[in-house]
Amino acid sequence: MEMTVISAQGLKKTSTLSSLFSHHLRPFITLTTTPPTSTHFGDRSHIYTTTVDYEGGVNPTWGDKFDLSNVIDASFFSHKYSCVYLQLYTSRLLLGPRFLGWCAIPAADIADGFSPTGTARHLSYRIRKKDGSRGHGFVNVIVKLDSSLFQARRRVDSVVQRLPEVRFDGVAIGIPVKMLPTVSHQGRSVV
Repeated sequence: MEMTVISAQGLKKTSTLSSLFSHHLRPFITLTTTPPTSTHFGDRSHIYTTTVDYEGGVNPTWGDKFDLSNVIDASFFSHKYSCVYLQLYTSRLLLGPRFLGWCAIPAADIADGFSPTGTARHLSYRIRKKDGSRGHGFVNVIVKLDSSLFQARRRVDSVVQRLPEVRFDGVAIGIPVKMLPTVSHQGRSVV
């Protein structure tokens, strides 16, 4: 799988004491498939980082491509909660990077609607604050799936199709319902 981080739009400038030393944003994004436990740069073995955009400010552009095939395989798409996590930072000259926000791209959003030929798909996500509430701006990415992921997915689908089919043919399964007597017009019960 290949992911290209294209741009972000409508970011908000930081308004802290440290912004006195930095008059504009210098944003960059990190990508990972493991949920972020904090906003610090911990284990960097599975983290990909875009270049810093020194000129874009609140509307940065990157165009950086990342090959995620060594961390994403067909099993990534079979787990309900699999995501690619993007974290947005601004580079500060004296104090180091400052966390601005994040977003998660669910596996279902990546795989749904793709044809087996490995077409590219443009996706946009709202930036979230640290606590998950609505932040400022959007991140735009392009995702291109390798056809090998589709072949592995087809193998899983073919195994599922070979499982015996379960049919109920009109039999309802659930909580038994007590049969109530029907009432005739003369007020007598008829069963």
